[in-house]
Amino acid sequence: MSSGPTIGRRPQDEIVTLKHGAGGRAMRTLIEETLAAGFIEGDGGAIGLAAFDDGAALPIGDRWLVVTTDSHVIQPIFFPGGDIGRLAIAGTVNDLAVMGATEVLGLTSAVVIEEGFLRSDLERIQRSMQETCHEAKAKIITGDTKVMGHGELDGVIINTTGVALADSVVSDSGLSPGDRIILSGPIGDHGIALMAARRGLGLEGELRSDVAPINGLIRGALDAGGDAIVAMKDPTRGGLASALTEMAEKSRVGIVIDEAEVPISTAVRSAAEVLGLDPFHIANEGKAVIGVRPEAAQATLDALRSHPQGADAAVIGTCLEEHAGRLILDTGFGRRLLTEPEGEPLPRIC
Repeated sequence: MSSGPTIGRRPQDEIVTLKHGAGGRAMRTLIEETLAAGFIEGDGGAIGLAAFDDGAALPIGDRWLVVTTDSHVIQPIFFPGGDIGRLAIAGTVNDLAVMGATEVLGLTSAVVIEEGFLRSDLERIQRSMQETCHEAKAKIITGDTKVMGHGELDGVIINTTGVALADSVVSDSGLSPGDRIILSGPIGDHGIALMAARRGLGLEGELRSDVAPINGLIRGALDAGGDAIVAMKDPTRGGLASALTEMAEKSRVGIVIDEAEVPISTAVRSAAEVLGLDPFHIANEGKAVIGVRPEAAQATLDALRSHPQGADAAVIGTCLEEHAGRLILDTGFGRRLLTEPEGEPLPRIC
């Protein structure tokens, strides 16, 4: 009798689940063990797949060519504060920006459309992409279009790739003990707005996604902080907890977060309590986490606050020599370990 696998009885760790696409530890493990296997070698000082950063960076003379790519699937496609088109442009621009590349050379756009998708909705998405490109001072320079049969995907998928030049690259792994952690604005807006829209929840307060290109905001921070800005990341899937845990692990430092200093809107805080969610685990699409040397923290903070997108920016934490790779939350009444989520509590949000 055959000893092969039994159909329908595959072990859970042998199949891909939604948690593997949610930006937390499960997703990183999947990529490391499967998709990145054999492709992670670095070469000539380049920042490549092995770094698991927001993009790659290739030395070009005395500058750097920064490249990033992302595929966008979201439900609903149109949501308070944006849509899949705005998300596709902003997400790619932001991944370039947090690596220090704020001047976009060009973007690609590949769109996969389900048969039966409304042409009027496609035109609405295209207008949104145009408007977001205008905000980011970026252009789509090439693309691709495919149509799949009805039921073969859910509406539309957009893949965008971005390229930019930078004088220097900011990785997500340059933190040292004593460095300050700055958050550019309130957390949780995107994920909570998506959940409310998806489930038709009649929650009090205005819930809108924060999706927006932040390359202008980051440019101002870099101008003020210069080489003292040593690490950046945008806290998308997995939220602030996932982004900071990844930065701490790569930099081999501990990070203590002052909970009272973390900006969260009243609407998001209330909605998260009702839904039983932790705002630290909720995705953002228009925020940045910046690691900066202590002597430049105030100048960087002032630059962020002078920009409309950074009015609520705050210094929220400090890097420690002890507790390497750990994120510690100081609640004001004590300290506890803040872990990253295994998977995103709300799938298909970016």
